[in-house]
Amino acid sequence: MAYQTFRQEYLQVPPVTRAYTTACVLTTAAVQLELITPFQLYFNPELIFKHFQVWRLITNYLFFGPVGFNFLFNMIFLYRYCRMLEEGSFRGRTADFVFMFLFGGLLMTLFGLFVNLVFLGQAFTIMLVYVWSRRNPYVRMNFFGLLIFQAPFLPWVLMGFSLLLGNSIIVDLLGIAVGHIYFFLEDVFPNQPGGGKLLRTPSVLKAIFDTPEDDPNYNLLPEERPGGFAWGEGQRLGG
Repeated sequence: MAYQTFRQEYLQVPPVTRAYTTACVLTTAAVQLELITPFQLYFNPELIFKHFQVWRLITNYLFFGPVGFNFLFNMIFLYRYCRMLEEGSFRGRTADFVFMFLFGGLLMTLFGLFVNLVFLGQAFTIMLVYVWSRRNPYVRMNFFGLLIFQAPFLPWVLMGFSLLLGNSIIVDLLGIAVGHIYFFLEDVFPNQPGGGKLLRTPSVLKAIFDTPEDDPNYNLLPEERPGGFAWGEGQRLGG
């Protein structure tokens, strides 16, 4: 009975979120069981481009360190905000969501050539948090019961938390930067005078991932409408 309940809950998770979080958990489990080592996974441009160990372009996004507080903290945030994006502003647009993954991963990989980071999964999580927070600016957040703030401040609060824990904030800054680039190109620039949509999901991704919307009467959320939010017509706080 417990297995059937878990299986049903697992299959209800949107496909991209399910695939990514499962890959992260399985990678960590493989490291814990000593089937593989982090040295086989980390981002190393020389090994990638000179020795053709191309799997590192992917595996460096899948390992968040050994099982512990940091791993659980990252998994909770990754699962929560990845799922909320996929079920929210990317509902019925799996191909667009996959394209955001590819775009964000490509930018982070390029930036990773210039910063001393060997695993980029945490930065990728911050990118997801940033995009969600900017598309949901009126949501009130409660951080461990200590701080109450609006959603757009969440990535910066997480960066401050990392700083308090003694971690490098380069990871957070990278995630915020890539998230802002995607948000600007996708949600802001198309609404500017002379602007336009620069990010277009390849048709091959749409053919693979997109299916017709089941409910023709489904009412799009504000952030799902063309051009994103009507920024000057936001809901009043407490309204």
